Amino acid sequence: MRYTLSLLCILIALPAQAAGDPKLGKPLHDKQCVACHVKLLGGDGSGMYTRKPRLINSATALRQRVAVCSTQTNASWFPEDEEHVAAWLNQAFYKFK
Repeated sequence: MRYTLSLLCILIALPAQAAGDPKLGKPLHDKQCVACHVKLLGGDGSGMYTRKPRLINSATALRQRVAVCSTQTNASWFPEDEEHVAAWLNQAFYKFK
């Protein structure tokens, strides 16, 4: 029983962690996201992540936003791809723990 409870706690905590690889996420981001962000905000598009007030305030919210954008742009990303992109954005801009 104790083992089962410990395993359950670990599994519940896993989605809160970014499991993606930022090195795999950057090219996906650059190919699918940058052009839209440049169109919306100008410049190099990074203002989407640095604007004030910041609209994304947690790693969970970041992953959810990446999933929504993936759907809206018909990126055809797998969930792992979304995790990779979220991991890169977190590393480059957000710095969530």
